[in-house]
Order: sequence, then C-alpha cells, then structure tokens
Amino acid sequence: MTFQPSLPPQPLSPLDGRYRGAVTGLADFLSEAGLNRARVEVEVEWLIALTDRSLFETTPLSDADKERLRALYRDFGQAEIDWLAEKEAVTQHDVKAIEYLVRDRLSTLGLDGIAELTHFAATSEDINSASYALTVKRAVEEVWLPALDTVIAKLRELAVEHADAAMLSRTHGQPATPSTMGKELAVFAWRLERVRGQIAASDYLAKFSGATGTWSAHLAADPDADWPTIAREYIEGMGLGFNILTTQIESHDWQVELYDRVRHAGGILHNLATDIWTYISLGYFAQIPVAGATGSSTMPHKINPIRFENAEANLEISGALLASLGQTLVTSRLQRDLTDSTTQRNIGVAFGHSLLALDNLRRGLNAISLSRDVLLADLDVNWEVLAEAIQTVIRAEVVAGRSTITDPYALLKELTRGHRVGAADLAEFVQGLEIGDAAKQRLLALTPATYTGIAERLAR
Repeated sequence: MTFQPSLPPQPLSPLDGRYRGAVTGLADFLSEAGLNRARVEVEVEWLIALTDRSLFETTPLSDADKERLRALYRDFGQAEIDWLAEKEAVTQHDVKAIEYLVRDRLSTLGLDGIAELTHFAATSEDINSASYALTVKRAVEEVWLPALDTVIAKLRELAVEHADAAMLSRTHGQPATPSTMGKELAVFAWRLERVRGQIAASDYLAKFSGATGTWSAHLAADPDADWPTIAREYIEGMGLGFNILTTQIESHDWQVELYDRVRHAGGILHNLATDIWTYISLGYFAQIPVAGATGSSTMPHKINPIRFENAEANLEISGALLASLGQTLVTSRLQRDLTDSTTQRNIGVAFGHSLLALDNLRRGLNAISLSRDVLLADLDVNWEVLAEAIQTVIRAEVVAGRSTITDPYALLKELTRGHRVGAADLAEFVQGLEIGDAAKQRLLALTPATYTGIAERLAR
C-alpha cells in the first residue's frame, strides 16, 4: 500500500470542524482555554478574598489594584493561552501552570508582596471544582438553555398554529382515536418545559477546603480564622453553591444530576425528531425547499429530512457521553483518584453534540409546512376509529336504561376489526342501534375529523 503523506493539521472532532459554527458559543466556557480562564478567575478572587479580610497582616487591595488583578481573567486571551502551554510543558501540571501565571502577573503589577497568597492552602481540586462549576453554569445558562428555549418557543408557536388541525393518531403505528397536530406538538413543549425548569434550578457546587477537605493547612497557618465561613463566603460570592463536606474532591453529585437532566431533555428531543421524521414520511408535513440545496445525490425530487436525522444522531452521541460522565463522576476511590480529570474534559463534547442537535431541530422546525389536506384525507379513509365513540355511547345508554345491548365492545369489534368501514356503513349501523335519539344524533353528526375531544383547547 502506498504511504499517504500527512495532511495539514486537522480537527479530529466534527464539532471543531464541520459543525464549528453551530457550537462556537460553548467554546468560550467548555474549552481548555475557557477552563483556564476560569481557573485564573478563581485564583485571583481567592487572593482578593484573603486580602479583603486582612489575613496574615495584609492590607486590603485598593479598588484600582483589584480591577488590575481582575483584568487577568477578564482580558484573558491568546498571550495567556500560549504562556500556559509553554509553562505546562515544563510543570506537567495544568493548575500549577495557572499559579505560576498569576504569580508572574502579580510581579508585573508590582504586587509581589502578596505573591505567596497565590493558591494559598488550596489543592488543585479547590481551583478545579470552582472553575468547572463556573464554566458549566455559564455554558448552560448563557448558551445551552437559550438554544433549548428557541426550540420550545417554536413548538409552542406551531402548537397554537395547528391547534385545530385534526389528524389521525397512530398508537402502535395503527389508526387510532384522532387528535390534532397542535396538541401533539404541545405535548413535547410541555414535557420540555418541565425538564427545562429542573435544569434551570440546578445546583452548581464547589469546595475550597484543602487537600482532604479538612482545612488542615489553613488552620496550621492561622488557627484562629473561621476558615469554613471564609471559604463559604468566597464560593457563594462567585454565585456558586458551597459543599462543606468533601474528600479532596467536590463529589460531583451536582454534575451527575445536571447531566442526567440534560440527557432526559435530549431523550424528549430525540422523540420529537423521530416523530417529526415520521410525520414527514406520512406526508403530514411538507419540507420547504431551500434554494440551491440538493436533497439526494441521484434522485432530484427528494428533500431528505436531514435536520431531524442529524438531531437524532447527535442526541444519541450526547446522551451516551452524558451517561458516561454521570457514571464515572459519581465515584472517586477513597479520598481522590484522577478518573474525573479526563472525564470532565469531555463535558464540552457532550454539550456540543446536544447544542448541535438543538440547532438542527430549530432549523428543521422552521422549514416544515403542515399539509392539512393530507391529514383530512387520512382521516376520511379511517372511519372505523369512531368505533370507540360508538361503543362508549352505547355503554352510557345501557347504564341510563335507554338500551339493552349486551357487550357493546364485542359488537363494534365484529363490525370494524380487520375491516374498512365507511361513513355510510357507520351511519346505517348507528341508525339501527337501540339507543336514545339524542345519543344517536350525536353519533351521526360525528366524523373522524371532529372526534378530537378537547385537543384544540389543550394545545392552546
């Protein structure tokens, strides 16, 4: 076999290649650079927290010095990314490289006097737990949830627009009691909103209690300081929840809970994608052609439902990754092992595939048009679905003493199961029933298109 020369450097993940444009927003938070920026923020804010309390006879920093310090993470950019890469190549430790960066910048700012407070009494997981909590919180609240909200909003819009669009239901894939397209779409909006509320209410926890969660080094340095309170105020001051009882690591239970909920939302979205795909295959929805787009490489007439297929696949990848994150992060051997370190570096990948799916669902839902004529034609060849209504009315009439029919269900089963029954056939059958006149007239007025209960009201 002929050797193939190497390509120029290429992204291995499609999220950083083909689909980069759809997931860029997440990279501000869930990339390596985003994590390192948060680590610098955590280190800087710890410095400020210690000096604000005049610990170890320090003087609180001036507002100007605080702003210059905070500029280290607010202006974090390529220079810092490159500096850290070079330093980590030597230290072989990512968090230690962050400490050296902060120390270096303190010297540049003329703040050498507090340099020894950098990373003071902190273990790497103190920095990491707060940094991951910050980055995941911001990614969810600023990028992922807004993308989910866009899909929910579109579903709500379509639910109202098609609230009265009667359609044949297909329980077990078979013709069943009619509904409306609006009500069926409203079900998805309703389900997603419930899980969305759970995700929005998520905890984002961090610890800041040292090597094994006991504040041992802190107390050795200052036994009189109330270190748990200092740590709590510091962590909560960054908008995070504080976990007081931990090993060396924050136990990651909040992450397991969050990822399970995001995976749950993904399951609902996957259900939505497969249902819309099926409705398209039935002709219920027509896809709006995109100028210049090719549907099939060989069949010019086709418009393939690629947005929903893409979403389906990416939700499966995301769900698998989120499940793996939850399974791995829930466990740490004794006081600490490093399996969580590699695992957490894939948080962005899991959310990236989910975000890509949301983008495709948004685009797909904006490019479909309901074919009401197809829905009505489908209903008109399935009059047997009214068998449920007829046998239920007969039962009510028997109870009311207006009928002596025995086993109404069997009567309708004999008429309809395995048979095509038209409007005239059902009308003749109803006319011959021993039931009250009012009930008979209600049944005679009923059609598959009007047998939708309160579906329209539910959708609205």
